[in-house]
This record gives sequence, structure tokens and C-alpha cells, in this order.
Amino acid sequence: MKINHNMSAVITNHQLLNNENSLSVSMEKLSSGLRINHAKDDAAGMAISTKMRAQIQGLNQASRNASDGNSILQTADGALNEVTSMIQRMRELAVQAANETNTDDDKDSIQDEIESLKKEIDRVSTDTEFNTKTLFNGSLDTRVYGDHVSRISVSDAVAAGKYNFTIDEAATQAVYNDPLGAAVTTPSYVDDNGDTAADLDAIPDDAAGVVVINGREIKIEAGDTATEVYGKLREGAELGECSINPLIQAGGIYVKKDADYTFGDPLQLTSDFYGSGSQVKISCDNEKLAQFLGLPMSNADNIPTGKDAKLTIDATSAFGNHCTYTTDGNKITITNRSGFEISFLAEEGYSDTTPIQLDVTNIGTLTLQIGANEHQTMDVRIPEISTDSLYIDNLDVTTVNGADRAIMQLDDALEKVKSGVSLGLPLSNQLRTSGLFPPMVVHMVGIGEETGNVEEMLTNSAVYYEEEVEVQTQTLTSLMEPIIIVLMAFVVVLLILAIYQPMIQLYNTLGSQG
Repeated sequence: MKINHNMSAVITNHQLLNNENSLSVSMEKLSSGLRINHAKDDAAGMAISTKMRAQIQGLNQASRNASDGNSILQTADGALNEVTSMIQRMRELAVQAANETNTDDDKDSIQDEIESLKKEIDRVSTDTEFNTKTLFNGSLDTRVYGDHVSRISVSDAVAAGKYNFTIDEAATQAVYNDPLGAAVTTPSYVDDNGDTAADLDAIPDDAAGVVVINGREIKIEAGDTATEVYGKLREGAELGECSINPLIQAGGIYVKKDADYTFGDPLQLTSDFYGSGSQVKISCDNEKLAQFLGLPMSNADNIPTGKDAKLTIDATSAFGNHCTYTTDGNKITITNRSGFEISFLAEEGYSDTTPIQLDVTNIGTLTLQIGANEHQTMDVRIPEISTDSLYIDNLDVTTVNGADRAIMQLDDALEKVKSGVSLGLPLSNQLRTSGLFPPMVVHMVGIGEETGNVEEMLTNSAVYYEEEVEVQTQTLTSLMEPIIIVLMAFVVVLLILAIYQPMIQLYNTLGSQG
């Protein structure tokens, strides 16, 4: 039995396949530019390269995240510029209104423009969005919780923690004719017939005149009924930033009257605002009218004023020993010399020995992922920018006192808006602690933060490292060229041997058989 075979051809085919596989691997490396394409090329190197690729892809995404963060900050900055312009215009109008050369109609026109600007600021607060996120409604700011307080705002220097204090004395309003305090003035008018104010249905001729409440003139004419006079006084008092109420006597104590005003009822005037800056100033040009209404000719020597709130800071809480406070009515601001600041509005009329606790949390800020790994983030705070949060919701420039107060309030608002969007931590600190970025990048970013050119510095860093990578690539390419030539020569030799070796074997076999 004879078995025919061609072992030489089988061996040759096997060698050709091996050479083809080697050539395929070499061509794959040449085409991809990568030394390691599969685990079989270098298992350990494959694991390292995969990790590095993950880092590279993560850094690329982090760069896109930072770009999105830059876009949202630019949007916020544009809105803040508009709000700043409107507040500056409102301050200009307040300064104009403080000039007493303006008539009441002029002041009303100024007030109308201020009201329009306030509405526009609130519109910016509610409608400024980025990717459907509302920026200035307080949703991207630090969360603070506390009872009996409102309009809470904190600076970046305020760390998360429990801050305790007590409100020892509540802020009060200025009150003229306080039943529980100063003596109540009772109308003392008596006409030629012996009739008192309570006996008459209308203002007599000799009692006509002008009453001035906090700079607002109220013209009382002969023949005005009690209802008409009370309506005029109430309107004038409101324009003068206070409210007016008739009083009745019950058990020797005067109380507010709910019924309609009648001549002979003493009048109480209460300022609309709290604090030492509030007052009730009254004057009258007719003594008979003053006697008829129970008002002084002038209270210039004894103008009632309000009181500011008083509190005690608990130094054992997160406040520590170095915080002080200032008050403007029931608006309280607690600060220290390190940039720490907490401001809020205390509940009207509230005072108690029970401590109030402000719980400052780390919840609410906008977190940007700016690194390829965990905890490589940057927190951005965007505070609420509305007339309510800026304490300019009650601006009234129709009086001189109101205009002066408006100027002060608008100055505070400008200061708050100027702080604008704040970063929880400097970017350079985040880059330094991550340990992933070269010292030069960290240093350049730090310079950019100080000069306000972070974007330019990042661009310069990127250009530098792109050039460095290009130089290294060119160097590697120049080193690889002779290696590739030698490799190709080796492959050509293998191909030649693979082709000629079977022919030589076949020739030797035929020669030995012949």
C-alpha cells in the first residue's frame, strides 16, 4: 500500500501562513500607529494603555464640561451686567428725586420709572436660563435653613455648619400717639358756639389748612366731611411712608378703631419701615385745624423714631468669637474681617430667648466635573438676583427720606450684584490637589485667576502642550523610519525564502531520485 503525500507543499503553505500573519500584524501596527493593538502584542502594556486611554477620553470630556461651565458663567455675567445697569439707573433716579426742586408729579414720574426697572430686574431673575436651568432664582445657591428669618444670603467664606443666635429685641416702627407710650393728643377745638370737633359734621371755615406728614402736603378744605378728611389723611400718610388710624378709649387705654373716623377721635400714625431710620414728622399751618384733628402744630422737637433689632451671637456655635453684627431695622448682617457674611431679615415683631439656628449646607451649588477622576470638581454659586433678595422691593422716592433710604439700599444692591457669580474654590487649587496636571499648568491657571484671563492662560497651556506632543511625535517618527525599513527588509527576505525554499527542496528531491 502506498500513500501519496506532498509534505513539502504542506510545510511551505504553513510557513506562508505564518509569514502572512506576521505581515498582517506589522501592517496593523503601521496603519494604526500603535505598538499594542491586542493583548497578545503586550498584555501588561495593553492594561496600561487602556488605563491611559480612559484618562485621555475623560480629560477630553472634562474639557467639554469646562466649556459648558464657561458658557453658563458667560450667560450669568451678561444678565448681571444688565441688572447692574438698571440698578445704576435707579440710583440716578433716587438722587434726582432727593432734590426738593421736584414737584409731587415729578416724583411720581420718577417712581413710575423705578417701578418699571424693578419689574425688569425680577423678569431677568425668573427668565434667565441655560439649558432650561433658571440661573438667578436661588436654585443654584447654597441652601440655608432657619426659623423666624427670611431672605438669607451667605458669602463664600461661610462654611457649612450650625450658626446660633438670639433676637433679644425686635425692630420697631416709629409711632406718633402711642397709647402705651407717649400721651395721646385729644382734639381741643371749640368754636364760638361752644361746639367741639365731635359736635360738627364738616370742617369749619376757620379750621381749613394744610397738614404735612413726612413731607407730603394734605390740603384740608372747609366743608370736608369726616370721611373725606380721613381719606385725605390716609392717602397723604401712605405717600409719606406711614399709616394712619383713629383711636378710641377702652378702659383708659386707647386702641385702634375699626369704625369710620369721626371728628374728635385722636389719630395714630405709624411708619411703614422698621428701625432707627424711620420717623413720623408732622406739621400744620393752622392752629385751629391742629386742634380740630388732635395734631400738633409741629412735632419737630419730639419726632418719634423706630428702633433697630438687637441680638446675641452664640460664640460657641459655628460663628466663633470674631463675628459682629449690624442692623438696619429688622435687616441683620453678621460679618467678620475674613470675608465672612450672613445677612437675613428677622421676622417682624419677633424676639425670644430661644436661640435661632441657621443651618448652612453644601446643597444647592452647581458642581462642574473638570477632571477625569472622582472629586475633581468645582462648585459654582449663583445667588438669587431679584428685587426681594436685593432689598430694593420697597423703594419709594416720592419723599426726601425715602429717596435717601433708596440711595443707601441701591448702593448695597450694587455691592451684592458686583460680587456676582462666585466659585466655591479657585480652579488652581482644584488642579493642584488632583495631582494630574503639571506644575506649569497650575501656575498659569493661578495667574489667570489673579488677572482675570483664565481662558487665555488655558489656551496658551493647550498650545504649548500640543507643540510638545508634535515634537515628540516627530522624534518618534524619525526613530521609527529606520526600524520600519529593517523590518520590511526582514519581511521581504522571509517572503523570498518562503517562495524559494520549496523550489530548492523539490529540486533536491528530483536530483536524488535521478
